[in-house]
Amino acid sequence: MLILDSLQLYRAFLKFWFTNFLLYYIYTCKGALKMSGTNSEIHHDIKVDSSTFQTKRWFEKYIYTHIITESSSNACMLSGDMEKRQQMKDDLQRCIDAHKDELHSLSRDIWSNPELAGNEKHAHDRLVRFFSQDQTWTVQSHYKLPTAFKASWGPVSGGVGDPVLNVGFLCEYDALPGIGHACGHNLIAEVGAAAAVGLKAALENQTELPVPVKITVLGTPAEEELGGKIELINAGAFADIDLVFMAHPAQQDASFHPCIIIEEMLVKYYGKASHAAAYPWEGVNALDAAVLAYSNISVLRQQLKPDWRIHGIIKHGGEKPNIIPAYTELEFYLRTPLLKDLCDLKAKAEACFRAAAGATGCQVEITSPTPTYYNILPNATLASLYESNGKALGIHFPEQTVYNKMSNSSTDFGNVSFIVPGIHPFFYICTDALNHTEEYTEAAGAEKAQLYTLRTAKALSMTAVDVVCCPDLLKKVRDDFRLAKLKQNVSLTGNK
Repeated sequence: MLILDSLQLYRAFLKFWFTNFLLYYIYTCKGALKMSGTNSEIHHDIKVDSSTFQTKRWFEKYIYTHIITESSSNACMLSGDMEKRQQMKDDLQRCIDAHKDELHSLSRDIWSNPELAGNEKHAHDRLVRFFSQDQTWTVQSHYKLPTAFKASWGPVSGGVGDPVLNVGFLCEYDALPGIGHACGHNLIAEVGAAAAVGLKAALENQTELPVPVKITVLGTPAEEELGGKIELINAGAFADIDLVFMAHPAQQDASFHPCIIIEEMLVKYYGKASHAAAYPWEGVNALDAAVLAYSNISVLRQQLKPDWRIHGIIKHGGEKPNIIPAYTELEFYLRTPLLKDLCDLKAKAEACFRAAAGATGCQVEITSPTPTYYNILPNATLASLYESNGKALGIHFPEQTVYNKMSNSSTDFGNVSFIVPGIHPFFYICTDALNHTEEYTEAAGAEKAQLYTLRTAKALSMTAVDVVCCPDLLKKVRDDFRLAKLKQNVSLTGNK
């Protein structure tokens, strides 16, 4: 936990007072120094007499970046809110523990009734009932999508002069064909619900927060196939959310794993049917085009970067062996760590598909029928806070090199991370089984997963408390968000 011992407090006080004294001394010497409020640098208005006081630009910048910045961060810890924050964290932990049976029942019910993407009617209704039983939550069922929902608690914005910090938690609950909740989305729903209920318990008796706080829980269906979060983004569901939290079960705990971009490509070849034995020369073989396309992609893989992936199937290869196929269809997934990489890989793949059409005389149609899932943007401040809170709860986080070896998975939370600062940690559920296997389905429904699931919910909620209580941390979170977007060469929009 972010608790300073007496020595740390003593040192922080000394640094704080020394900074103020030093700035006063510099300002009152023979020369005025002006501090810019826009770019946080110190500029000379008047040349300072070197015999009186030698000032160096690097020294001024050092004072600002290494002392003033640290003092502002320490201000959160010196302002007397540390004890209050710890009390809030204790309150939310007790609340989550008090609701553990109810939360387990919620998760188990969703696990026992698996539903595919876009058809999560039972899970939707179950989560709506969960939040509706507490009259302090405002619940909207079928929110913007048939199986999405929204549950809100707290004040509504009073306008520009009365800002509200809206903290969001996400629930997923769609299953996989044939193997049910083999990705543990029932546990994601439980984590989101538990973290939100815990944060509410921590906030409801607070009267001296830096800003009013609102909690929003979004039920986000169809992660596995249809990009439910992307549809909700386009519908404006995230427009007023300032921070967003969710967590995903895996084989180990990780405060951050980037996931990677995924884009679907659907390739259709159109030829001309003919009798394959009597007069094959009259036909234009669309299956030949499909086979060549698949082979072209296989050859291409030698020139792909180590972290690029492309894999696919022939979905339709013809009707009967004695008919030259007039129509074939292939489906490919393209995965890269960055958006600019996806553009390069996509161009190479399209060249392979068009070359096959040219060689066989077929017409080709190339589309991307489903939304592109983006990579997850990092947020160093949120990840660090989550790790600190997680460690206080007994969570073990492996080294970064271990994180990098985790599977190249993809999620539509990546798209959310481009519009709202957020965090998407992974959490262990007491199994080494891999996601999307029958063994993981069993683990996601097991009672032994509950300890780890609720521990993760507590860590998320505690991280939210830290940001809610400390404006400096909130600023750092937003700065990390903007920097991460700049590194992706994505234009900045909005005020988040």
